Amino acid sequence: MADLPPLLLSRDRLLHGLSANDLAKRVRAGALVRVRQGVYLDGPTWRELKPWEQYRIGVQAAAETFEKPVVFARHSSASVWGIPTVGNDPVRALTLKNDGGRSRAGVSRHFAARAGLNVVTLDGLLVTDRVRTALDLAAFSPFTEAVVPLDHVLRPDPSRQLPALAKAELEAGIGALYSAAAARRIRTAIAFADPASGSPGESWSRALIHVAGFEAPVLQQPFTDSRGLVGYTDFYWKESRVVGEFDGEEKYVKPEFRGGRSASQVVVEEKKRENRIRAMGINVVRWDWAELAAPGTLERKLAAAGVARRRTRSAVLDAQNRL
Repeated sequence: MADLPPLLLSRDRLLHGLSANDLAKRVRAGALVRVRQGVYLDGPTWRELKPWEQYRIGVQAAAETFEKPVVFARHSSASVWGIPTVGNDPVRALTLKNDGGRSRAGVSRHFAARAGLNVVTLDGLLVTDRVRTALDLAAFSPFTEAVVPLDHVLRPDPSRQLPALAKAELEAGIGALYSAAAARRIRTAIAFADPASGSPGESWSRALIHVAGFEAPVLQQPFTDSRGLVGYTDFYWKESRVVGEFDGEEKYVKPEFRGGRSASQVVVEEKKRENRIRAMGINVVRWDWAELAAPGTLERKLAAAGVARRRTRSAVLDAQNRL
């Protein structure tokens, strides 16, 4: 969020001619939403925000209530950097005291040694740098969720004019900051990460596909027919002759994805594109955010569509022995 909506702080209520009772009444009426104790936002504005935008507001609200500067980390740092993440998470900050960390006022705190800790100021907040943010997410998130931010940072971020990070740069950042187990998790996620994934939903899909044991799909496969280029597909399994498409709402609602077309025009053109692909004898299976979030749903859809599973190592060795 480049421009955050203004927050109303209870300590400033008198400047707006409001009493504590006035704030409470407006919250009950839905005109205001209490983001956290002492911080409010216009109710209609809050309800129009996406979950990740609401989370970013929560990070900002926390910063407004702290008496001392705090370094935001993990999902909270990612939200400030504009790095996508999956799942709900509390606001997270770092502490330099090795007392096991503690949660206070809705903020989870984690110990971080000063050595190797690079902190930058971004949008007026102190956050861990991009490398540390991505590594922390890979270290402390499930593999399927860790792939999403890693795919993102491997691509340039034109909205913030940030260059792509290299895998070697990420691996070099691991150093001695993490336990051996965490370092293995990070390296596994980095090895799998791929900047060709076109969106957070595609990244999450690709990780779920891998964990479910399916053959690795080709990303951004171009298709042509007698009329020319049909388009590029999110996922393609050549041997199974199956195309997979993640239906994120961005292509339907965001102007930069619609290219001057209305949402209904995008829907119609997507259907025509799918029909042209099906005419080539290729099956097309689609899924959305809700299906990704429902455990096992994507796996069942791909299995029903005929996507092949990876052969086990024993099966490969058996085939080699027969040759």
